[in-house]
Amino acid sequence: MAPNGGTCFILLFVACAALAKRPDVMPPNKAAFKGIAKKLMMKCQNKGYPVPKMMMLKSIFNNSDVAAEDRAAEQSNSLLPTFLHVLSLVPAGRKEASYSQPPVDASDIMNKMENCSDLSAMISMMRNSSTPLACYMAAFVGPLSWATLTQKDDNYVKSTDYDTLLLAVKPVLRDILSERMELPTKVEGQRVKKMMNMLREVYEPMNEDQRTQVLNWAKEQISQNYFNCTMRPSSGSKSMQRDHCKPSLKWLDSEALTMMGPFLSRLSPDDVDSSPKEKLCEFFRSAQFRSSMSRAARMKPSLGKKFLQRIEGCFSGNEFPEHVDKLGPLACYYDAPILTPDLSKKLLSQLDDCDVPIKSKLRKRLVNSVMSNSSGAQALHDLGRSVTLLSPKQLSEQPATVLKDVIQSLGPNVKWTRSQLRTLVKKQLGDKKCEEVSGEDLMALQSITAGMPSCVLKNAKAMEILNDREALNNISQHLRKGQLKTMLQGLREKVRPSELLQKLPGALLRSISLTSLDKANITSLEQVENKTWSRPQAAYLAKKMHELNQLQYRRLYSVLQGITCKMIDKVAENNMMDMIQAIEENPLWLSKVQTVCAAQKIFKTLERGRTDYFKTITEPELDMIPTSVLLYLPPQKVKDLPDSVCPIFLNKMEKANLSVLPLRALSRPAITQTALLCLGRDLPELTTADVSKLGPILCEVQPSKLQLMAPDVVRFSLQAMASCHFIPQRYRADLIQLVYQTFGSPSDWPAETMESLGPLLVLDDDAISALPNKPWMKDVLVFLRSRLTNGSAALQKKFFQLATTITSNGARKRRATNSDTSSNDQGNYTEPTEALIEDLGMANVYWKAAELDMMSNTTFLAMVEILGSISGYSADQLHVLSKKAVETFGPVEEMTESVVLQLGCVNQGFSNSDLEMLPFSLDSLEEIAHCGWKESQTESVWKSVAKYNNLTAEQLRAAEMVALNRFICGLNPSEIDKLNVDAFKDALGSMDDVQCSFKVTQRLKNLAVSVFGNPNTWTEARVSDLGNIVAGLDATEIASLDPSVFAFFSKSSISQIPPDNFAALSAAQLESLGPDNAAMVTSEQRAVLRNDQLSALENAETGSYKQSQKSAESGASVVNVEGICALITPLLLLFTGLLLL
Repeated sequence: MAPNGGTCFILLFVACAALAKRPDVMPPNKAAFKGIAKKLMMKCQNKGYPVPKMMMLKSIFNNSDVAAEDRAAEQSNSLLPTFLHVLSLVPAGRKEASYSQPPVDASDIMNKMENCSDLSAMISMMRNSSTPLACYMAAFVGPLSWATLTQKDDNYVKSTDYDTLLLAVKPVLRDILSERMELPTKVEGQRVKKMMNMLREVYEPMNEDQRTQVLNWAKEQISQNYFNCTMRPSSGSKSMQRDHCKPSLKWLDSEALTMMGPFLSRLSPDDVDSSPKEKLCEFFRSAQFRSSMSRAARMKPSLGKKFLQRIEGCFSGNEFPEHVDKLGPLACYYDAPILTPDLSKKLLSQLDDCDVPIKSKLRKRLVNSVMSNSSGAQALHDLGRSVTLLSPKQLSEQPATVLKDVIQSLGPNVKWTRSQLRTLVKKQLGDKKCEEVSGEDLMALQSITAGMPSCVLKNAKAMEILNDREALNNISQHLRKGQLKTMLQGLREKVRPSELLQKLPGALLRSISLTSLDKANITSLEQVENKTWSRPQAAYLAKKMHELNQLQYRRLYSVLQGITCKMIDKVAENNMMDMIQAIEENPLWLSKVQTVCAAQKIFKTLERGRTDYFKTITEPELDMIPTSVLLYLPPQKVKDLPDSVCPIFLNKMEKANLSVLPLRALSRPAITQTALLCLGRDLPELTTADVSKLGPILCEVQPSKLQLMAPDVVRFSLQAMASCHFIPQRYRADLIQLVYQTFGSPSDWPAETMESLGPLLVLDDDAISALPNKPWMKDVLVFLRSRLTNGSAALQKKFFQLATTITSNGARKRRATNSDTSSNDQGNYTEPTEALIEDLGMANVYWKAAELDMMSNTTFLAMVEILGSISGYSADQLHVLSKKAVETFGPVEEMTESVVLQLGCVNQGFSNSDLEMLPFSLDSLEEIAHCGWKESQTESVWKSVAKYNNLTAEQLRAAEMVALNRFICGLNPSEIDKLNVDAFKDALGSMDDVQCSFKVTQRLKNLAVSVFGNPNTWTEARVSDLGNIVAGLDATEIASLDPSVFAFFSKSSISQIPPDNFAALSAAQLESLGPDNAAMVTSEQRAVLRNDQLSALENAETGSYKQSQKSAESGASVVNVEGICALITPLLLLFTGLLLL
């Protein structure tokens, strides 16, 4: 075996050989290069690979075994400082990097790299190496190889070396895609194919924008190479040498179609028309089409329909249905005729990823077709995931052994309805008693465990299930909180707490109460690291690790949630870099409050080390600050950043997650303005490439500034902004007007424009309501709903209107005759049908009561579970639906537990006296808790539960308290006082989201005080564990809480605090609420606050409060200047003159 030094020396030459002809060694986006290389080196470190020692590095970079006769003196050594700079960004690499030689002049290094060669042999040797050293070197060489491939000049890499460079890039390409994706401006024909072959391999991890970027890049390369024209919008540049391609150009031939592969899903409908019919038909018949479509993402409706239309034109008569098995995402838009059972099976397998409303009716028809051919085991297996479309009755007719085999073959991630679960569980358990169900049975039926009786979960054989962690994790993901607590209760009786702590996965682990955690004998970080804890657990464990002096931040992972600002203030100087790295690696585990405290700590320390630190900050110094922390830099300091750090600043902002920043953060406008200035051009001169560098910052740009950009840039920007997760409220009206000015009235938009800009239109409810009832609009709205992170009531209502209008145009309308309908409301109404109700889903809430009254009992019976899953019905709707329930299932007193389960939220329509007669099982309550019950109804439901399940308040155990969910609010004061104290303590962490009236909450709070003592002693963990119960504290009690615990209040508890009690909070307590909690304060609560309290609340909401400084000045340990500066500044300044800087 060759020595490590020799092997890794080969790796270095990958970059050297590639760059031999080019004077500019580093990639155009230097910040991106460093980010990629750093991430890859971090992976090496996380694999346990030791950082290369300086002696070995010098040996590698100065090795003379390879091409020594062609290498100028110190040629390889010229890259050593660059390598060391990147290595210094990795925590374990700082020691070796600190021994680096002084920076070498960049131009001198460039000159010494002229003679690098022998690329193919070097990459071959690199690929055969698996040593730790090779990992770090490949992390450095891979990004350099990509930079080489993406330079503007296509002639500086020899043809014989191009393939080997691609091979060197492949292992790191996924990481490259996580940074800004740069593609070469111009590549000759054969190299385009090779590049596309590689890009197709990483199609899946790309986001939609990256896929579109690749598609457009390939289109441009094809047009330039094969048709000597360009598809780019005219920029007015005098250097433009090629004519613009004619719209009639048939560029999408067989070769182009094959080259695109799954990127075909990003074509426009016009692109499809650019494919000659014979070429498109030839491609469809080839194996490449099936391969491409099997990987392609869901297509937009306009593209899918156009593609399908063109392909159907390749066949005559009834020939096309024979090819349904190759449609992929096109199947979502195929209006299939009556098919044979075999073809039905093939088409079904293509419909799994379609939006439900688009093909629900077709799916059912296909399922019935498959089942008509055979009702045996093979038919069920042929259905695949579509077996979930079988009715409970159809499932009950299948043999238990066949069903068990199907359940196991489908895996754990299958979603069944409540009735299906009940049927399947009954078929599988048969007459078995709870204690007779083995752990093996439980593990085999993972996807239906949510339908198991609680007694089965409680009696699970501990040793049988704890040894199969993966299966137990799958099971726990299906269980509700009460079921998790039930299973945990059973396991805890048989296994020691410390052992449970090590073996429990995911949701089960998070169900462990603080009381149980306290009994687990936790004495070291090893017992809690690499696990996902709940927030109360994290707060408890963070305090525990702090007391044990084991707060190693980079090993805390989810425990970071529990870190307090006081702990951050006390970080010792030798742990400062550890904390910074932890924040960079796990920003989403930190709350906004924690990030604010960390930011203030870091900024204050840096500024103590140098006057005007941020005015004179260097690129490497800025790069060392985690992006989530940098977002909290005060506005003036953001504006003071020197122009020299713009590349790093833009690179960080392009990847920034702005959701970690308060919506009203004072730094938002300053960051946006600085990012625009860093682009280096006036607004009218910005290009689409410039704007794309802004990333999410574009969402914060004022419409008045967008208007100043060139027309094509405005269009590009608005289309990009359709992907924004948040647009400031104050900009929305002007932004909508700019959309109208740029693209015209939405009533005139074609489907493609609506697909692209629809998410912006959702910002204006009136615009959504005014959309025309065009034939394609329903499918587009379904597509838009799947893209929106926040639901839109206006969009849902428009979808309802379209669906019912389209249906009623082809069906009968009836005049409502319901006696409850006023004479002024008489008119034409649409009758709810099974197909309509299934298509509408949650939009069924928009039926008028008179229309629901027209529904047949047969339809109600078939669709009751869908109707019962919807919350938000009006009193009139509930009255009609509950009446339908009685008509369908009989009198209330005769209804079964199964019927009550199916009715779901429809149960709200019954009177309180009727509710007391219904057979509510404990297992069903969590599923209907969201329905919006009145307080008097919760009392009636509790009485029913107590009677039906033979329970009293004092008999309730932790699992049953959790299963009651918000119906625990129905207990009267004397019953609450009788609750078992130990059970209450055990249940608390799983009841954090229960919301009761203030009177009930106050009673539960009294119980908490009797258990945990005076509120002024409550810790962050305790407050977090109590959840909404803390809203029951009176004015004196809430004022006695330590300010630090307010950051751990649940968001939902804030609005439940009565205004008079809220007014008792001090300015320090209000500041400590943090941005998210402060944003939940109601107008009634604000109205009772003094000016100083309002000022403190404003500081909390904007993330600009000074709590960490106050804590530090009151005696907390502060890192001295030598602390972070010794760890950061000298190391980074050492490399200021290097190639990357």
